[in-house]
Amino acid sequence: MKKNSFISVIFQEKNEENRGSVEFQIVNFTNRIRKISSHLELHRKDYSSQRGLRKMLGKRQRLLSYLSKKSQVRYKKLISELDIRESKKR
Repeated sequence: MKKNSFISVIFQEKNEENRGSVEFQIVNFTNRIRKISSHLELHRKDYSSQRGLRKMLGKRQRLLSYLSKKSQVRYKKLISELDIRESKKR
């Protein structure tokens, strides 16, 4: 969990004036997803949190696909910095 909070601090320092950017939104969703995932490891039957997690995953996926269409370089950089898998092409 230490690495994730370090990444979020870096992005928040860089993007304080640019909170509406796609990269910032993806980082924000990623931090929330990791937080809820750790919550669900303890509380397996929290179905409302599971639903919220699925909705956040979908939103992040849509933002990632938008970014990959817009700028492949920024997409690859963000994927490597956040240590998340590359999205599947449909």
